[in-house]
Order: sequence, then structure tokens, then C-alpha cells
Amino acid sequence: MNGYFQLVTTQKGTGIRVYAPTEGGEPLRVEDTLEYLDFHKMEYDIVSVNNAVKSADGQVVLFTTSQLRPERESYRLDISDDRMQATAFFYAPSEGAELMTVDELLKDLIFKKIRVGIQKENIEAFFARREYCKPVVVAQGKPPRQGKDAVVEYHFSSNLHARPTMKEDGSVDYFHLNLINHCHEGDLLATLTPADLGEAGQSIYGEVVKPHAVKIMNLHYGKNVILSEDKLSISAATDGHVSLQEGKVVVSNVLSIQNVDVSTGNIEYDGSVEVGGDVAANFSIKAGGNILVKGNVEGAQLEAGADVILERGINGMGRGTVQAGGNVVTKFIENARISAGGSVTAESMIHANVESGTEIHVEGKKGFIAGGHVVAAEKIVARTLGSEMGASTQIDVGVDPQTKNHLRDLQKDVMTAKKTLDTIKPTLDSITQKLKNGVKLTPDQVKYAQQLLELNKKLSTEINDKMVTVTDLQNKLSEAHSAEVVVMENAYPGTTVSIGELSMVIKKTVKYSRFVVRDGDVKLAPI
Repeated sequence: MNGYFQLVTTQKGTGIRVYAPTEGGEPLRVEDTLEYLDFHKMEYDIVSVNNAVKSADGQVVLFTTSQLRPERESYRLDISDDRMQATAFFYAPSEGAELMTVDELLKDLIFKKIRVGIQKENIEAFFARREYCKPVVVAQGKPPRQGKDAVVEYHFSSNLHARPTMKEDGSVDYFHLNLINHCHEGDLLATLTPADLGEAGQSIYGEVVKPHAVKIMNLHYGKNVILSEDKLSISAATDGHVSLQEGKVVVSNVLSIQNVDVSTGNIEYDGSVEVGGDVAANFSIKAGGNILVKGNVEGAQLEAGADVILERGINGMGRGTVQAGGNVVTKFIENARISAGGSVTAESMIHANVESGTEIHVEGKKGFIAGGHVVAAEKIVARTLGSEMGASTQIDVGVDPQTKNHLRDLQKDVMTAKKTLDTIKPTLDSITQKLKNGVKLTPDQVKYAQQLLELNKKLSTEINDKMVTVTDLQNKLSEAHSAEVVVMENAYPGTTVSIGELSMVIKKTVKYSRFVVRDGDVKLAPI
């Protein structure tokens, strides 16, 4: 039993008798005693009360010379912040005063609008034993049962970080990439575990307590895919290549040709395209699925909904481009523009503009990035950055390239809108001043003023909306400090490394290092 106190009225005044705890109970706290006396507006000598609580010898210690009226058995009700639990803290009656009853407490709880989860067993147990100054749970709400997010499991590789393995000699194994997912009619491609919404609970006041929101998902699919009747799985409707394109599972047929040149013209195909030979300059391939080229690519334009694999590489000749919704794997990139939603892997990059939504790896035998602008959202790894000749090389990590482009476009739009506002402001001010001076406008002037006011309102709203997005994107850039650039050998002067909004210009050769953000700046760290 916990230690507790009891008020005692004598001829000399009112005092307190404190009982020591028994059988491992908790000692009485001074704060609980003072709270009781304050609640009942009793005057007291705090030193006397402290002494009584500390001694806990059962002796009466007077705290006032007044003969206070006896106080019946009572309790303090504590409600948890989430309104899911009510706890009663019972106080002993003054010596000889009246006791409470079970029914009295139950009626009091109902009066306080506590109706759910009344703990009758706990209440009856207290009145059977009467252990004072000890919290007793008298009402317990029903907590909500939390649900679970929906889960989509893909039964093929949908990894946007995928890259080929390295051979023992340090070169890339372009013949066993395992990035193209072959499938056959009837193959299971994806399954959905639906969201569990959970169950609502109730507070002790009968209020509905909703479970946390969960993520609802569905299976999204495109061509050559069959959805099951229960909508919980999808399978291939035909043989082909399966890939994830803009969140949709798509099975594409395969178009196999030897070369793309004057004999074929430009290629545009919904499925995947495999080229056994070369893609000539100024020709293009546009595929809904993957593009695989086993020969050379020179000055051509390639666009794929999924992965692009170039076994020999691309010399863009200043006009060649590769755009992939997934990963790009190539032997080399020279004078070309590459954009990938996933990772980019190559053995070398020379004067190239490369953008990756995840990571860029240039780790083959050569493993160098020399010249150009290379951007990745998460990480760039290379053996060498720049060149001994001081080739200007820009390395950016820490944000999706599309985010930076979007930010740049929004900032341009805001500047244009502000310039237009500045242009029409003098005219609006002039019209406003005329109206204040009582000048009557002609119908044409009124119409023109209305047009300017509408344009002013439209541009102001546009600027406000876009500035909100600009702020969000800038915050996203500033939070990109977990990204890094890894140099496995040398980083030469003439190279600029940017992480988010922060930059470092390399002024002397750096070896075997990582570029990371520390203390608000780009700094070097060991590999």
C-alpha cells in the first residue's frame, strides 16, 4: 500500500497524520498533499506539512490553529491528453468523516460525460481495499486498430539504381547486363496487398478516434498486361519485355533490326527495339519499352520508355541525345546529351551533358569524366574528374535534374510576370488618382482600366502561387546534403563540384576522396 495522509481536527487546530507505505508501496509525495489542501482552500504552514510527510510516523502534526470542517472521502480525476484514459487519485476522509460509495463514483463519472470503458473491476477493487494516494484507472477508451499501407510487389526488376557488374580486370560486363526483363505469356508480373484501413476507436467520452491514414494503392498497367478479376495481380498477355514505365507495368513486343540508317529510316515502335548493328547519324529511335544497340551510335536520337543499353557507346557529334525513363548503360559517352530517370553507367564521359534521377557510375578501366556537365540526384562515382589539361567540368549532385530545371523555369516566369506588373503599375496608379480627384472616365478608359485590373490580379496570383513552389523547391535543394561525389583516383583543377546549392571549385589535384556537405559547405572526406 502506498503512503497516504488523513486530516485530523483537534481542540488545538487541524493537523495531518501521514502513514508510511507498506509492502513495497510508494511513499507519499508532498505535492499530492499540498494540491489537496489548495483545492479545499485550507490555510496551512508548509513547513509543518513537509515535516509530517517526511516523518510519516502516524503522529498528528498541526498545520493550522483553525478547526476546519471534516472532509469526506474524495478523489482527483486526471484525464490523459489523448482523452483515452481517466485515472482517479483517492484521498482518505478526515478522521471520522463520511466514505464514498461505488454508485456515487459511477454517477459522478457519468455526470462528467465519461461513458466508455468504465473499469468497474478497478473501481470495486478500490472500494474493497481503499488504498489511498494511488492512481486507479477508472475509465479506458478503446484505442484504434492501426492499419497498414497497401504494398505492390513487382516480380521483375524495377530498380532505377540498377547497373551492370564489373569484370575482374575492371571493365564492365556489357554482355551479361540482366537489365532487360524477358517474360512469357501468363507470367505473374505484380501483386497487390490491399491497404488495411484499420478500425476506429473511442475516447472515454465516446468520441470516434480514427486510425492513422494509410497509403491506398492500385495496380497500374499498360499494354499487353491482364488484370485478375479480384484486381490483386497482373500477368503478361504475351511474350516480350516487361518494364515499369511512369508507374505502369507494360509488356512490350520486340522489334529486331540490323541497322538504323537510310535503309530503315527513323524507328518509332510501341514495344522494345533491338539493333544488331549501328545507328547512323541524324536517325532516331523512339521505343515504348527498351532500346538495345549492339553496334555504334553516332549523332542519333534515342528515346525509350524504359532502359537504353549501348554496348559500344555513343559519339553524339554535338547533336546526339539519349532519353530513358529507366537506366542508361553504355561503354562511353562523347559529345552527347543523356537524360535518365534511373541510373547512368559508363566507362568514360567526354564533353557530355548527363542527367540521372538516381546515380551515375563511371568506374570502368578508364573511368573518367572530362568536360561537360554531369548531374545526379543522389550520387556520382568516378575514377577521375576533369583532366590534367584543365578541362572545365561541372559535377552536380543532390537534386533531381528535373527539379533544378523546373525551379529555373519558375524563377524566369516570376521575373517576367513582375516586369509586366511594373509596366502596368504607373497606368493603374494614374487611373486610381484620377478617380480620387473625381475625374469621370470615358467608357473606353473604364474598359481599359478593368482589363488592367484583371491582368494585375491574374499576375499577382500567378506570382504568389509560383513563389510558393519556388520556396518548396529551394528547400528541397537545401536539404540535399546527404548526396555525395566519390573520386576513386584523381579530381583535377578546373572541376566544380556542387551539392545542392553549395559548391567547391577544385584548385589543386584531389586524390581518393569523397565530396560531402559538412558545416554548411562542400568538404573533402576519406573514401
